[in-house]
Amino acid sequence: MLLFERLKVKSDLNVITDLNGWFAQNCSNYISRINSSSHSFAHLNLALTEGFTNAVRHAHHKLPSETAIEIELAIWDERIEIRIWDYGEPFDPNNLVEPMPGTLCIGGYGWFLLRRLADHVIYERCQDGRNCLLICSSL
Repeated sequence: MLLFERLKVKSDLNVITDLNGWFAQNCSNYISRINSSSHSFAHLNLALTEGFTNAVRHAHHKLPSETAIEIELAIWDERIEIRIWDYGEPFDPNNLVEPMPGTLCIGGYGWFLLRRLADHVIYERCQDGRNCLLICSSL
């Protein structure tokens, strides 16, 4: 593993800029080293933003904004993994219905966007009572 970083932030959409800066700074050192393009990291930064936004808006919407969301970033030569841990109620992404192309909806696109931005997206409830969203992509 080339890099493992962890960040804990409060449930507040105002931290997105700091979160994106943290991700970009950690990844910038590895773009040339692993022969990857900044384009791959831009997609994953968008996926991180979407996953975090979903945790704040949906999982933590009834919780105080001080409730922590933890983000883990792991970079290997061949892949990158982002984990987003929240304390909200779990949901089953298999029950989500993808909006039809050409229709306008307020919300409902996040899960499907995540799946298009990364190679693997896994959401699971953990024994410690947290939810983990794993976003994984080859580099």
